[in-house]
Amino acid sequence: MIVMFIIRNDGTCPDAGEVKLRRRTPDLVARDAASVDWFVVGDPEAARRAGYPVVELHDGWYADDTGGGVAVFGRYWEIRDTPFTVREAAPDPAPASRQDTAADVVDVRKAIFGA
Repeated sequence: MIVMFIIRNDGTCPDAGEVKLRRRTPDLVARDAASVDWFVVGDPEAARRAGYPVVELHDGWYADDTGGGVAVFGRYWEIRDTPFTVREAAPDPAPASRQDTAADVVDVRKAIFGA
């Protein structure tokens, strides 16, 4: 599965996926002063198998060192120069194909109560 995740290391640029942004690791979670977070788009399981320390991202805002950061909404992400200026975004997923047919209509009362 291709998603955005963090590789947290000593500053060596990872080659597991496409690096989108780099920041100093926040003091709250840094193991040392030289720790760097690399925001990578790729397969986190492949990065783990390659020996990289992977940090999963959840919905939210991940600030960088210059006033911008990364906004994450499920599998969708945006790289921002400021909290309000989008520089790059994940491609929109293809819309799900939907066929409106009588087979799609469910009588809820009959489905639940059998009546």
